[in-house]
Amino acid sequence: MPNLKDLKIRINSVTSTRKITKAMQMVAAAKLRRAQEAAEAARPYAERMDGVLANLARGAKDQPSAPKLLSGTGKDDVHLLIVATAERGLCGGFNSSIVKLARQHVEKLKAQGKTVKILTVGKKGREQMKREYADLFVDHVDLSAVKRLGYSNAQDIARDVLGRFHEGEFDVCTLFFNRFQSVISQIPTAQQLIPAQVEEQEDASSTLYDYEPEEEAILADLLPRAITTQIFTGLLENAASEQGARMSAMDNATRNAGEMIDALTIEYNRTRQAQITKELIEIISGAEAL
Repeated sequence: MPNLKDLKIRINSVTSTRKITKAMQMVAAAKLRRAQEAAEAARPYAERMDGVLANLARGAKDQPSAPKLLSGTGKDDVHLLIVATAERGLCGGFNSSIVKLARQHVEKLKAQGKTVKILTVGKKGREQMKREYADLFVDHVDLSAVKRLGYSNAQDIARDVLGRFHEGEFDVCTLFFNRFQSVISQIPTAQQLIPAQVEEQEDASSTLYDYEPEEEAILADLLPRAITTQIFTGLLENAASEQGARMSAMDNATRNAGEMIDALTIEYNRTRQAQITKELIEIISGAEAL
């Protein structure tokens, strides 16, 4: 049975930890609101961009002059995986869920005989994946000094990825991130960036446009911007998901610390009572002996 001093030290330690987790929960809640607003504000623009691309690509995708970003290189031998995670931990399973999805994708591609290359965004993803796939890494993007994500951060990543594609370093590029749904729900997502995946619009057949210049020329200029937008949207979704996961994790940690303090306090009181009872018995026994 632990003595009173040890129990008191443990209670004080857990109490200090609870103060920290509560403070982190409040900070995450404040950051979550801004991150969620940014992610939700970017969605309409990304959806509208997808709609324009779908209309343009419908007539240009099968043309010999179609941009390679749309039609691809004609093969899918080399895959570049962009794994976007957080720079910090203490956010539950946020980072692990992204890495798990990326690992499954890597193993699937390797089983098919494909060549895999990995570009990580965020320190936590790099730390987890380099244990098994250090030889597949081609680059890492450090955003630890970035206080607030901006479009320029996505532009830097997109510029590097597009440069590698034009130099023939890969055939297919896929982005891995968590799509924000709610504070307790973040969806691990794999989104193909290159070649661009264009979803057919439900009302596409009823809307016709004449473009000047031709669709191929517009797509050549628009596709790099669309890829940058997709990366930016993924980073914003990740930022909101990270804060939501951290808020939930710190809330659970705070409640667990409270329960532990209650249990330790009960044990402390019982131990103290037992010690007092023992001392009383010793005093009474000594008095009777006299």
